[in-house]
Amino acid sequence: MAAAIARMRMKMSPSPKDRDYWRNSTNNMATPSKKAKTAAKKPAATRPAAKRPARDARAVRDRKAARDPRTVREKLASVKPSGGKDDSFFELVHEVARQIPRGRVTSYGAIAACLGTKMSARMVGWAMNTCHLAKKPVPAHRVVNHAGLLTGRHHFDPPEKMEQLLEKEGVVVRNDKVVDFARLFWDPAKEG
Repeated sequence: MAAAIARMRMKMSPSPKDRDYWRNSTNNMATPSKKAKTAAKKPAATRPAAKRPARDARAVRDRKAARDPRTVREKLASVKPSGGKDDSFFELVHEVARQIPRGRVTSYGAIAACLGTKMSARMVGWAMNTCHLAKKPVPAHRVVNHAGLLTGRHHFDPPEKMEQLLEKEGVVVRNDKVVDFARLFWDPAKEG
């Protein structure tokens, strides 16, 4: 048995000629090219600079400022008649919703983007759910989802009240969806 195993190993092992070929070819592949060696030795001043898009300092500053909550509050100074400085997010949402004109609708995401928190459309929905607790009335029926669906209608008593309020303002609703939503859409960031 041992002799048979030894014969199999002899058949499977490469010849000395094959071993040299593989050893040389893998060594050649692992070594860097002559160009790469000389480029690495050049001082940094003589190497070509990496092509990077030029940064506009004003654009970077504006992006940082847009995320700053103080800037958002300053932006909403025209929206907020109260001028309070320690308003909660829910109160800011209610202030934006009060700005929606009669006969127009907006989305939860558009209000969130206006407040500088683009990814918090759900929070806007929660804020709209608490509008019955606000001191001043909030027209929550004018806020729908991004496709024009009346997703908040279940929070009205009865649920058909949201549709009735919109139709009273001249907004046509069919199958719990605003007809001609693109034309009636009010963007608080642009029009507010």
